[in-house]
Amino acid sequence: MPAPAILVDDLHKSYDEVRALNGVSFQVYEGEIYGLIGPNGAGKTTTLRIIAGLLRPDDGRVLVLGHDPFREPVKVKKAISYLPEEAGVYKNLTGEYFLRFIAEIYADSPHEAEEMVKRGAELSGLGERLRSPMKTYSKGMKRRLLLAATLMTNPRVAILDEPTSGLDVYNSVLMRNAIREYARDSNATILLSSHNMLEVEYLCDRVAFIDHGVIIAEGTPKELLEKYGAANLEEAFVKAVGGGIAYAGSKA
Repeated sequence: MPAPAILVDDLHKSYDEVRALNGVSFQVYEGEIYGLIGPNGAGKTTTLRIIAGLLRPDDGRVLVLGHDPFREPVKVKKAISYLPEEAGVYKNLTGEYFLRFIAEIYADSPHEAEEMVKRGAELSGLGERLRSPMKTYSKGMKRRLLLAATLMTNPRVAILDEPTSGLDVYNSVLMRNAIREYARDSNATILLSSHNMLEVEYLCDRVAFIDHGVIIAEGTPKELLEKYGAANLEEAFVKAVGGGIAYAGSKA
């Protein structure tokens, strides 16, 4: 088993009287696509923001490639890239200019920046539309551009919060294919959150079910389907939380 790229150990986090995380622990290994899945409000975004070093936990520990994101923020930020669920764009910039703007922040030389822009253009799949202002883009086009900007920097760890949230089937498929191809070609570690469990079943090597700030099950999609006698991860999740919803074709 390769070394863990991400170690999450007994995370706790509360917002006033609301407990968002209650002892979350898991490990993501190098080169793995790992899905943190559950309903809205389950604690997914809070967990990802802590791992990215954007939010301090009340208790617990996180290591990214062996480094603490709060004690060694520079080392962690150089190795990761984070796509928030509600990331915005500069509507008056063209897509190409936006990619170049991001590349110049991360690149160590003009040549490296140019390579990043080329890689981002390819990842986005937007072609000639990259020359248009982003205010003319659909939601799917904006999200594809943001994913491209996130991955074009070649992060060792990519953290993606609900990458296809609100997208139609066409754009969702394009986004999933881009994530899968990037992981395959770069051997990067990808941690993503989603409430779309069928999407996670397609993408992820391993998944964790999270509900009310607690990890309630973890394993490969196949292992979880077998454990709960389920036809898909949605059904497995409902059985794991004791929801009692009947599904067509259920073995229960």
